Amino acid sequence: MGQIAVVSLHGMGNGLNTRRWRPTGLERVRTFISYTALMYALTTGFAMALEEPEFELLQTTEDYEVRRYADYIVAEVDVAADTMDDAGNDAFRVLAGYIFGKNEPGEKMSMTAPVESRPSESGVRMNMTAPVESRPAGDGNAYTYAFVMERQYTLETLPKPLDPRIRLTVRPSRVMAVRRYSGSWSEKNYRKNETALIDALQAAAVRTIGAPELARYNSPFTPWFLRRNEVMIEIDWAP
Repeated sequence: MGQIAVVSLHGMGNGLNTRRWRPTGLERVRTFISYTALMYALTTGFAMALEEPEFELLQTTEDYEVRRYADYIVAEVDVAADTMDDAGNDAFRVLAGYIFGKNEPGEKMSMTAPVESRPSESGVRMNMTAPVESRPAGDGNAYTYAFVMERQYTLETLPKPLDPRIRLTVRPSRVMAVRRYSGSWSEKNYRKNETALIDALQAAAVRTIGAPELARYNSPFTPWFLRRNEVMIEIDWAP
């Protein structure tokens, strides 16, 4: 049971409508119910073994692991917001609706892990030869959240989203450098570990591809000191 959410940390191009969504009272109630149901599924589900994307461990260092991931499918949505928290609230409402039956033919799907956050594809993609800054800069920032789909599905067999903002897409196989850390989901904690990963890769002369991603494996109800978080970035791997 599980899903992944992807957050974009870069401004979108002119093609994205950056007008903020303002929920009505009824929409707020629906959002709360969907979010509560999602958190309950995550909380109870994480007591069991959740399905995660398959990977092969290639190398372990003091600062990170190198993993080769098999391809997997995600449901993702772009959200324009001032902060990551604001984007997450809107994105979870949309994606939770999809997996809880807002699809054709109204099928309810299981959760997987982790929840990922990454820069939007239409944002700036960076090759990290120096420390990267990818902080939101106000109105117009776009975030992409994605839930990972169960391996039993293909693009052809997945239920069709009723919300046109949701995209179903395949993440191709790739090699990732991954730094694991615990603690809160604060941006300060994330940036500290992002910098540590980038510095370690630079010291090892490992070339990076694209921008970092945040992967979260626990529900918000998990104590901060028990949480499993990971910052990940694709690398050019030639052992």
